[in-house]
Amino acid sequence: MTTSQQPTGDGRPPLPRGWRRRLARLPITVYRMGLGPVFGGRLLLLHHTGRISGLPRRVTLEVVEHDPVGGTWTLASGFGPEAAWYRNLRAAPKTTVQVGNRRYAVTAHFLSAQEGGEIMARYASARPRTARRLCAFMGLDVSDGSGDAYRRAGRRIPFVRLQASCGQDVR
Repeated sequence: MTTSQQPTGDGRPPLPRGWRRRLARLPITVYRMGLGPVFGGRLLLLHHTGRISGLPRRVTLEVVEHDPVGGTWTLASGFGPEAAWYRNLRAAPKTTVQVGNRRYAVTAHFLSAQEGGEIMARYASARPRTARRLCAFMGLDVSDGSGDAYRRAGRRIPFVRLQASCGQDVR
């Protein structure tokens, strides 16, 4: 393992570099081509502003939970609170997301560790294989597969709930 591939001090994986970074950013290109619907509701494109540069930024993220009635999407920061998109939202929580071909004005709300634990337990119940792999990727032990293990893991993952403004999409 090279220095750039070693886990961070909290056990989380390092940010992808080189071809892994290009691969991770490929869905952004898919969205730019107008093919966002291919992801269904599983991925969204988050538009955010660089907290230092002030430049527009984009990242695709997996939707952990979606409430169409309440107009919310819940996201997890697998790279922890140091992920650029997470820190950028902290600095400027009002932004837009694109889901499929629709854009929504949203406001980010940062969830408590307790809420994160409950979200992770629900996610593991709905997607057990994906949840197990995600936790292993992040260096979180859920070896017994119990709801309590996923709650403990979820308390260590920063979660963000994006609330649509008035439930309206923006064009």
